Amino acid sequence: MKYNRLGNTGLKVSELCLGTMTFGGRGMWTAIGTLPQEQVNALVKQSVDGGINFIDTANIYSEGLSEEMTGKAIRDLGLNRDDLVVATKVRGIVGQGPNNSGLSRKHILEQADKSLKRLQMDYIDLYQIHGFDPQTPLEETLDALDSLVKSGKVRYIGCSNLAAWHIMKALGISAREHLAKFVSLQAYYTIAGRDLEREVVPLLLDQQLGLMVWSPLAGGILSGKYNRKMQAAEGRRLNFDFPPINKDKAFDIIDVMEKIAKKHKATVAQVALSWLLHQPVVTSVIIGANKPEQLKDNLESINLKLGSDELAELDEISRLSPEYPGWMINRQGGDRK
Repeated sequence: MKYNRLGNTGLKVSELCLGTMTFGGRGMWTAIGTLPQEQVNALVKQSVDGGINFIDTANIYSEGLSEEMTGKAIRDLGLNRDDLVVATKVRGIVGQGPNNSGLSRKHILEQADKSLKRLQMDYIDLYQIHGFDPQTPLEETLDALDSLVKSGKVRYIGCSNLAAWHIMKALGISAREHLAKFVSLQAYYTIAGRDLEREVVPLLLDQQLGLMVWSPLAGGILSGKYNRKMQAAEGRRLNFDFPPINKDKAFDIIDVMEKIAKKHKATVAQVALSWLLHQPVVTSVIIGANKPEQLKDNLESINLKLGSDELAELDEISRLSPEYPGWMINRQGGDRK
């Protein structure tokens, strides 16, 4: 397992991160997973034994139960809290009241305390906003997050699911007001969904922010379970067809991945994860599982080294179609590279 710096910080995180959306299962989250505590403990142990030191959860996963089970697993296993990097998030709907969602100062400070209580921890390593809140000024959000950092309840702050202009505006406000700044972005990025490369990836590289990748197997499409008719014996996509994806293009990519996987005696899922691990912008890839064998397969992706010819072939089949102003920037910028 490799350990990468999280953005432009001194914090080291494992190149694979354990995601916890399968923990518990309440409300809509039953479509993702319904793991009981005993199985959660086993997956956390398997992850840590495999070299993972990074765990990602959120206050809305299984309506808070995921955070509770994550904290309990760490205690049940006798793990050293300080050896782990624990990340959680705030933004989503947690109740019926008008202030039970969003990124207001009130909501952020309340939810941070509730997350700490559920996790039974004194601090959160990485506290992330889970999306954009169009009703709350970014100044208010960042000031509230800065308060948490100054109080010691949070070590670093990050963001998720934001547009490039959201992130750049936030970084500018933090610099101007001398507030804690985002050090990472958690975003959807796969070989079958490379939209992030248009605007966000150049920003992350320029501003030295870390990238945590969610749904690296495109909601299971890249797991190798499905055929072109989306038929499979089991799988999340059968009940929860998310995230949106161009399935025809995805299966064209999978055809190439299957050939490469066969050559390396690997799985399609391992090729998909390995491709991400070969991308310079990626800090950590979030993997989740319902079964130990799924987690074992994902963990082994760190040992799959793709050759330059294989990466070129995968790049060719999955490349984004040109889009303005990107194609004009590339055309005009050739003499300045």
